[in-house]
Amino acid sequence: MKLPDKTCPIEEAIARIPDGATVMVGGFGVPGTPFTLIRELVRQGQRGLTVIKNDANERGLGIDHLLANGQVARLITTHIGLNPRAIAMLNAEEVEVEFNAQGILAERVRAGGAGLAAILTDIGLDTELAQGKQQIEIGGKTKLVETALRADVALIHADRSDVFGNLAYVATARNFNPLMAMAADLVIAEAETVLPLGGLTPDAVHTPGPFVDHVVGLAALSEEYAVVRR
Repeated sequence: MKLPDKTCPIEEAIARIPDGATVMVGGFGVPGTPFTLIRELVRQGQRGLTVIKNDANERGLGIDHLLANGQVARLITTHIGLNPRAIAMLNAEEVEVEFNAQGILAERVRAGGAGLAAILTDIGLDTELAQGKQQIEIGGKTKLVETALRADVALIHADRSDVFGNLAYVATARNFNPLMAMAADLVIAEAETVLPLGGLTPDAVHTPGPFVDHVVGLAALSEEYAVVRR
């Protein structure tokens, strides 16, 4: 059996995202954020999106373009403090924001990818993060029920991919991208280098190709991909 070639024009891949979709976006700040896929999503203009991402990026980067274009109805994240626009939109009730402890967000996504319904934790008890969430007693201890997260679409950035969609990441790009690639019904990956089948050794693969639906090769990297020196 010959494995399929999943390389795809970016316009066709992003066009599969409907209005109102829940979209996971990989990245840990700048590293691992699929800026090119986000730019195409902005160009196409799908509306009413629920975006799940570790952060809201900074002004003029990544998620900020979606916010500025009025495409985000809800943001599920860990912090927005580096993005004044996100803060202003939250305060003006122009976007709904659900905050999570960073490890809890990662674990909720991991649970979604593993087919679990929820996780139990004592993190966030007696804080605003627990408001409206179910609590149960186990072994005499109170646990917070954190529901698993899944998405209609995941947008992923990889350092390398082969044409079948086996992906390899670099450094902190591995913090959320691999988890999100397992927790969405449709996975679109952009890759800095696209190799022929067999171009990645088995030990180099971080996300196996069966999780990936489309691969978009990056001809060049924009300035957004540069890590800002402070």
